[in-house]
Amino acid sequence: MPTDLVAEKAALRTRMRALRAGLSPRERASAAEAISRHILEHALVRPGSVVGAFMPIGEEINPLPLCTRLRAAGHAIALPRMVGKGRPVEFRLHEPGDRLDTAVWGIREPLPTAPLVVPDTFLVPLLAFDDHGHRLGYGGGFYDRTLRAARTVKTILTIGIAYDAQRVDAVPVADYDEILDWIVTPSGPHGPFRRPIA
Repeated sequence: MPTDLVAEKAALRTRMRALRAGLSPRERASAAEAISRHILEHALVRPGSVVGAFMPIGEEINPLPLCTRLRAAGHAIALPRMVGKGRPVEFRLHEPGDRLDTAVWGIREPLPTAPLVVPDTFLVPLLAFDDHGHRLGYGGGFYDRTLRAARTVKTILTIGIAYDAQRVDAVPVADYDEILDWIVTPSGPHGPFRRPIA
């Protein structure tokens, strides 16, 4: 990756982390509920889908209220488990009450004995997004590799979830950065960016 692109991404990450850190717990909780409502009201998740979610860290949007509603609607929920640097993460089914391991950066992840799946829909965390479906992640490339690998296996749907304040005019992108299908914020859905919903 060109040095100037690395620096540009790093600067944007720093700015967006500070922005998220400035949100109050009440604002974060309200945002999570609004996003959950929008995703369900707009029927973005296809019936019967296995949904790949994530356990929030720091000031990330909390997808757990949405996961509760998706389970009630008949969806299975899977969580990511890291399997090595430079490799896609794997997703394993998770039910409330199942034990979780604590991995690097304090991320909670399912046990290696939980059933392995390729989700139909991915809820994707991010630091910044733009109106073209580009996202800025944390720099490890885990989600880009994971989504690229999943797209070789089946047709998937990707939904980035974020605060409205995380929108920027243009996310700096490299050739390997995956475009999301939708991005949903408290103000509503943005997209589709890659294709219409089938």
